[in-house]
Amino acid sequence: MRRCDAVVVGGGPAGSSCAWALRRGGADVVVIDRAPFPRDKVCAGWITPAVAAALELDADDYRRGRTFQPITGFRTGRIGNDEKDVETRYPRPVSFGIRRCEFDHYLLCRSGAEVRPGTALTGLRREGERWIVNDEIEAPIVVGAGGHFCPVARHLGGGGGGEPIVAAQEFEVPLDAAQDCPVRPEVPELYFARDLKGYGWCFRKQGVVNVGYGRFGSERLSAHVAGFLDFLRARGRLPASVTGRLKGHAYLIYGTAPRPLVGDGVLLVGDAAGLAYAQSGEGIRPAVESGLLAAGVLLGARGRYRYEDLAPYRRQIEARFGRRDAKPGLARLIPSRVLEALGASVLGSSWLTRRIVLDRWFLHAHQPALSPALHLPGSPQSSPSTAKGLAGTKSAIRPSL
Repeated sequence: MRRCDAVVVGGGPAGSSCAWALRRGGADVVVIDRAPFPRDKVCAGWITPAVAAALELDADDYRRGRTFQPITGFRTGRIGNDEKDVETRYPRPVSFGIRRCEFDHYLLCRSGAEVRPGTALTGLRREGERWIVNDEIEAPIVVGAGGHFCPVARHLGGGGGGEPIVAAQEFEVPLDAAQDCPVRPEVPELYFARDLKGYGWCFRKQGVVNVGYGRFGSERLSAHVAGFLDFLRARGRLPASVTGRLKGHAYLIYGTAPRPLVGDGVLLVGDAAGLAYAQSGEGIRPAVESGLLAAGVLLGARGRYRYEDLAPYRRQIEARFGRRDAKPGLARLIPSRVLEALGASVLGSSWLTRRIVLDRWFLHAHQPALSPALHLPGSPQSSPSTAKGLAGTKSAIRPSL
């Protein structure tokens, strides 16, 4: 039996961020993921400077051999409309395009945890104050970071039928020299549905292009995706030769059907907890920040991991992302014709597009980066004495998978 301080189920940004912060606090951590790494991951793929800051990402180190595309503007419009698009430019990079196959692998290797790729969660049972995972790993804490379909979330009562989801389909393919794609790498293009219930994107990241469409609810998604691709090609934004196999995924948006975040000896982070931003559907920043917040709570729990001991994590999530409730969002209460008129007004205005759609909905520029110091031993939330309760025998740092 492998005994450790924490088992993280899922090696994406949420799980690797949590494992990284726990390891820095002296904890012995095992990460399991059913996929081998590096692995393909469906995602438009960009991170804001706030994410880089929270992760203390060394940009010079990261960009060596990896995609790291500075974004200094956006082109926005409405699907099916012929009016002129709005282009918004910034004086400095406001995001960076990444490929999830590279980004996730990098973070997981950097975490310093013992990583077991290609390992699905096949067994999870509680024995006293400890968990037995797959009949081979024993730990007092399990962190569910396995995305929308995370089996740990199902254990806590989430993941059942009836959850209102956002469904998306996309492809990411390399561009060869003969393919003249007019989308500029530093200016991703975003196009919104008339009813504002979905949007599509075309994003060129150095030598690859990512195209996709996401929508609240999965009804007729394929038809919406096909219509969006036809729109891009009719507008001359996507050459007919640039195509790929569409891959789909689903996720919850924050507040629509909140899953339990904590239980006795268990926490959910990232998409497993349903933390994607409501307006943009972005999940990377909430994943990273929830992973760091979870680690800070665990390091400060002084070896006590009952529900009430982990409740501060729920309070911190609500303080960071707002209160969780299952009430319908305002957009779902407004008649569709009114929404279309509002959408046309906002997306037709350069000022409103920048201040509301981009700065607030997509970039969350109003919210400062989460300080990495919150999760380091010696900080008020994670002093050496409090970290000691979680940390057992330190495992060797494993720099690669």
